[in-house]
Amino acid sequence: MNDTLVQAAGCVLWRRSPVDACLEICLVHRPKYDDWSHPKGKLKRGEDALAGALREVAEETGYTAEPGDELPTVRYLANGRPKQVRYWAAKAVSGHFTPNDEVDRILWLSPAAARGRLTQPRDRDLVDALHSSAA
Repeated sequence: MNDTLVQAAGCVLWRRSPVDACLEICLVHRPKYDDWSHPKGKLKRGEDALAGALREVAEETGYTAEPGDELPTVRYLANGRPKQVRYWAAKAVSGHFTPNDEVDRILWLSPAAARGRLTQPRDRDLVDALHSSAA
């Protein structure tokens, strides 16, 4: 078994709704895993975690993001290897989504709806952390 820690980073991407200015959170759907999650991915060798998080947001959602507070780090086993994902709150500034091989759909949801849609329970705590950070 390989015990090497997998380093990853991502963002809880948010915006104010164009309709009613309420907080909306972006979730990505990955067809490979058929799951809903926050945009995230493995860091490249030597890559700064925040830079990697913003790169992953751009690659997976098409949005440029303005980083805010760092959120709790999530740790879990992925394919038997320990994985650590550092997250930041990030406001969507500009861009638009185009489906790609990695992510085929995104949704902008209220915090409550996002909590309900997220596949992994560990990702729900990040919605709560964002809510207290962006509120």
